[in-house]
Amino acid sequence: MNKKIIAAIDIGTNSIHMVIVQIEPSLPAFTVIAKEKEPVRLGDRHPTTGELTPEAIQRSLNTLRRCKELATSLQAEQIIAVATSATREAPNGDDFLRQIELELGIVVNLISGLEEARRIYLGVLSGMDFNEQPHIIIDIGGGSTEIVLADVHEPRFLSSTKIGAVRLAKEFVTTDPISDRELKVLRSYVRGMLERPIEEIWHNLQLNEVPRTIGTSGTIETIAEIHAKETLGAVPDPLNGYEIKYKEIEKIVKRLARMSYQERLEVAGLADKRAEIIVPGAVILLETMQMLKLDSIIICERALREGMIVDWMLTHGLINSRLRYQNEVKNRNVIKIAQKYHVDLDYSQRVAKFALSIFDQLKGQLHSWSEAERELLWSAAILHNSGVYISHSSHHKHSYYLIRNAELLGFTELELELIANIARYHRRSKPKKKHEAYYQLPHKQHQLMVRQLSAILRLAVALDRRNKGAIAQVNCQYDYLHRSLSFQIKPTEIGDQCSLELWNLSYKKQVFEEEFDVELITTIAEKIPVSTLNSSV
Repeated sequence: MNKKIIAAIDIGTNSIHMVIVQIEPSLPAFTVIAKEKEPVRLGDRHPTTGELTPEAIQRSLNTLRRCKELATSLQAEQIIAVATSATREAPNGDDFLRQIELELGIVVNLISGLEEARRIYLGVLSGMDFNEQPHIIIDIGGGSTEIVLADVHEPRFLSSTKIGAVRLAKEFVTTDPISDRELKVLRSYVRGMLERPIEEIWHNLQLNEVPRTIGTSGTIETIAEIHAKETLGAVPDPLNGYEIKYKEIEKIVKRLARMSYQERLEVAGLADKRAEIIVPGAVILLETMQMLKLDSIIICERALREGMIVDWMLTHGLINSRLRYQNEVKNRNVIKIAQKYHVDLDYSQRVAKFALSIFDQLKGQLHSWSEAERELLWSAAILHNSGVYISHSSHHKHSYYLIRNAELLGFTELELELIANIARYHRRSKPKKKHEAYYQLPHKQHQLMVRQLSAILRLAVALDRRNKGAIAQVNCQYDYLHRSLSFQIKPTEIGDQCSLELWNLSYKKQVFEEEFDVELITTIAEKIPVSTLNSSV
């Protein structure tokens, strides 16, 4: 396989980062060939509306344009991009992402805090040898802090907390230097916000386990650089693997807290933009280490962006080593959420098999959706009844809410929205413009996907109306000339006429017929159809 050049862009609260790598598929591994970073301060949102400001948006667009030019000049064949907390929380965040796509042709995936944490873990795992030892990973961003407890096999606990260097500087720091009162309030607030994830870390550590602690991203790297300049006279290159003790961090933080902004500008290793936010960021690090009783922390220069590369490699089948299990992360988490909401998995898996069987048989005839859409359909089919956990009445609407707000790892925010919408329309009303969640999908293609995949899901649900697996398989035969689709149904038991399933199909087929412009004709197969129902994700 030929070497591939891929660029990964992280649109954060404080900065936009890009890494360009050369992937060697035969190893598999990647080498960083270029990096780009620019503080854009998306987190400096409008104080009243919470919207991203026009100035921050323009700074971001200018930076992204330069990133694209660099990636193109280095012959990157693909640019993958994600946005995190600032964009996630801004009312105009989706508009911002659409503007990026329109002006620059870069499709940006909005990811949840937990998905960010998962990809940070992948990035660290690609750059550090875990040696069968548990690791606590701390990543302090501009808008959020991710803390992960993981080993080489999987993340045991992922967290994302809304405390970040930019967010806290904006909300808690009004004095220069920071007053003793503000510092006390800041530390108390951070401790309160960290209480739950810290408890979970302790809960997931086994007796006598001594975790290794890894620190990533700007705040932690800056503190390490300050320490290295003061103790070694220079910053090691690479910084990866540099270790700093808690007591030494505490001394640096106390000193920085007593300084004014102008004084901090004179500190070796501290960049101008970082000097504005270093104290709140450092407080997060200090409090986290104190609460976890950590003696030291080791720097890892790989984090979210490198994790995006690893995730891309996994998705494209380029990794089959110790990280292979990550290929199943989406499926595992869908099943986990289904179990959480007491979904009847035997039933939902039957529905999912029917849905995928119909999807596969109609591909190239009535639709041209790919494997990615097939995966979304499977996820929606497994979770379509999760809303019953709240109430059977209008449970399709409850399913939308639960899926949309579930901690489903491996999916982008857009993918979660699509899964939730597909599940939402498995019964009752078909998608309409007045339905806000459907109407606000970013592209008409996404709306089409929801309409067509939910129409397939409706038929799949009808095929198990009695919730007993009465139908063994369905064979679809499309007649292009007459615009008709024949459903040949093979009952599980000989002699079963499947009258309830046939009735339910006749009731639910209208939406499908309208969407695909076909007439659906259902019959009981007299002999075993050629097509079988062994489809799986």
